[in-house]
Amino acid sequence: MITVSEALERLFALARPTGTEEVPLAQAGGRVLARPVAARRTQPPFDASAMDGYAMVSARPGDRFSVIGTAAAGRGFEGTVGPGQAVRIFTGAPVPAGAAHVVIQEDVTRDGDTITVTEGLGEGDNIRPAGNDFAAGDSLSAPRVLSPYDIALLAAMNIDCVPVAIRPKVALIATGDELVMPGETPGPDQIVASNTFGLAAMLRALGAEPRLLPIARDTVASLKAAFALAAGADLIVTVGGASVGDHDLVATVAAELEMQTAFHKVAMRPGKPLMSGRLGPAMMLGLPGNPVSAMVCGHVFMAPVIRVMLGLPAAPAPRLSAPLAEPLEANGPREHYMRAVLGPDGLRAAARQDSSLLSVLSQSSVLIARAAGDGPRAAGEQVDYLPL
Repeated sequence: MITVSEALERLFALARPTGTEEVPLAQAGGRVLARPVAARRTQPPFDASAMDGYAMVSARPGDRFSVIGTAAAGRGFEGTVGPGQAVRIFTGAPVPAGAAHVVIQEDVTRDGDTITVTEGLGEGDNIRPAGNDFAAGDSLSAPRVLSPYDIALLAAMNIDCVPVAIRPKVALIATGDELVMPGETPGPDQIVASNTFGLAAMLRALGAEPRLLPIARDTVASLKAAFALAAGADLIVTVGGASVGDHDLVATVAAELEMQTAFHKVAMRPGKPLMSGRLGPAMMLGLPGNPVSAMVCGHVFMAPVIRVMLGLPAAPAPRLSAPLAEPLEANGPREHYMRAVLGPDGLRAAARQDSSLLSVLSQSSVLIARAAGDGPRAAGEQVDYLPL
C-alpha cells in the first residue's frame, strides 16, 4: 500500500489537461480561465464624477458660481469650465474640460443659475480619474475559476468571448450484480446504486461532464462492454470491484485491456481498495464500492485530479484546522478521514464511522483528517479537517 500523498503524486502525473475552447462571456461563469485576458479599454475611460453635484475649477466656502450647463452619464458637457463657472454633474458623467473639483450638491445652495458653496464643504475632489479601475492592456490572471465578480470585470473590459478549459468528460461505471438503478425494484439480495449518482453531482460541481453508464455486472464480458461504452472519456471512474475478492474483476479486466497501472491500494480509511492507471488515451480511477468510501475517495482523489485536468495547480483537497469539541481515541496504521460536524464549540466526530452509512455522511460538514498512528487527542486540541 502507498500513502495518500504518494497516491496523489501518481495521480497528478497521470492527469492531462483537456485543452481550451472559447465560450461566450454569458456562459463562462464557473469555468476555468485558460489563459490571461487583457482589457480592451480603460475603466473609467475618462475622469468621471463620483457624486451628484457641480463641477468647477476649484471651490472654497462662500464662493459663487454661474451654472453654465449639465453633464450626465452618457451625455457629457462639451464646453470648457472657466473661473466662476460650474456645470451641474451627475455620478458617472465625464468631468468637463477645465474642471478639477466636484462639489456635492449638499454642499451648495442654488438660486436660479447661481450656486454658493456652503461652510460645510467636504474634503476630496470627488473625481474618479481615468483608469482608476483598470487600463487597456491590464489582464485578468489565469488559471482561475471565474467567479461572478470576474465575469463582471471581464464585461467591463469589453471581453465578449473567454478562453476556458474544456470540461473533462468522465465516464462513471458502477459494478456489481447486487445493484439496481434508483426507481427500480431491488431483488431480495440487491441494493440501489448510489455512488455514481453522488460522484456525478460532485463532478458537475467541479466543472466536469459526467456520464453515467449502465451498471456493469460481475462478468468479464459485462465489464468489457462497459469500458467500450466509455470510449471518448478523459477519465473513467469505476465504483466497486477494485478489491481482491472472487467477484472483484475490475483490475483483471483492466489488465486484459492493457491498462498501465499506477497503483493499487492506499493506506487510508475509508477507501483502501483504490486503483489507477491509464487505459489508452483515458485516465482510469477505480474507487471502492462502499458508499462512504467511494464518496470520500472522490473528494480526496477524484476532485484534485479534475482540477489538474482543468489546468489548475496540482494540490490536495484544501485543509483547515479547528479545535476538537470532544476527545478522539488514537488512530490506527492508516490515514483516517472521519465524518464530523464543525460547530461553535469545534469539531465533533460522528459516533458511527462505518463506511456504509451514507446518512452519517449526509449529516456531516467536514472530514477530520487523522494521520497514520496519530495518538489520542484531547478536547480543545487543534486538528486538520477537509470541508465538505
